[in-house]
Amino acid sequence: MTIPARRALRDDTSWVLGPLLELPHVIHAAVISGDGLIEGRSPHLERDAAEGVAAMLSALQGAARTTTAAFAGSFEARLRQTVVESDHGWVFAIPAGENTTLAVFAGPDVNMGVVTHQMQVQVASLGAKTMSSPARNDTTT
Repeated sequence: MTIPARRALRDDTSWVLGPLLELPHVIHAAVISGDGLIEGRSPHLERDAAEGVAAMLSALQGAARTTTAAFAGSFEARLRQTVVESDHGWVFAIPAGENTTLAVFAGPDVNMGVVTHQMQVQVASLGAKTMSSPARNDTTT
């Protein structure tokens, strides 16, 4: 019998979203793994919606990386930010460490510079917490 590979257990990272959700016009925020799983979400973002966002954002990030590489002529181009504008508002997505993305949905009147700056601050906080946490060897479910 083959035992399925287990995904490493990760801490809930919803705490990193609090300061972002306090910004004017920010509606939702989420921390998403590279394989399209929710690692943290804002309280009013329903689970089903969050899972849909995670799956689509994972695909969008992959498409953005490939598109950038094609335009740049180099597969070494790193994706720094993905921004989507719609008549409902803005989606901002930035890398948040190894195989993780921080995403924010904000209304049309949001101050983009303030939001993206605070996202960078929160990514730095997330990185600092990750680096100061002890390694986790837990393989139980």
